[in-house]
Amino acid sequence: MTIYQLSDSIPQIDDSAFVADSANVIGKVHIAAHASVWFEVTIRGDNELISVGENSNVQENVVLHTDIGYPLTIGRNVTVGHQAMLHGCTIQDGALIGIQAVILNGAVIGKNCLVGAGALVTEGKHFPDNSLIIGSPAKVARTLTEEEINNFHKNTDNYVTRAQLFKTKLIRLK
Repeated sequence: MTIYQLSDSIPQIDDSAFVADSANVIGKVHIAAHASVWFEVTIRGDNELISVGENSNVQENVVLHTDIGYPLTIGRNVTVGHQAMLHGCTIQDGALIGIQAVILNGAVIGKNCLVGAGALVTEGKHFPDNSLIIGSPAKVARTLTEEEINNFHKNTDNYVTRAQLFKTKLIRLK
């Protein structure tokens, strides 16, 4: 992993977190216990704080960034899917952000929401808990069932387990 101090801002990474060696973590960043930041992720905390909550996973090629006045907060037990782009937004506990979703400044994704792959959440949009959010621009399609929420929480739990495997058993060969 490449960890950068920027001016007086030093990333704070819990010892139990997994950060892949090709990830870039810069400046005002907090990564909580048992969180995972996978390969080729960029977390650029040069404007405002970026927080990744406990047990959350940020998958390959995700970009996390902020503008002044728009911190980025990822709650606990969140999955951020491959190649997603999160910018100055709030993702509440238990949400799943689909592959290549884009979430812009000031947007708030409620607890246990699923943002579909490729969705575009425009600036300042707020979505209620337990919503299926899809489209461009993104809209609520319906309320998720308890079974659907439990299924994607299992995937999040699996990432906590996988991260510990990668943290302790991954061996670079070349």
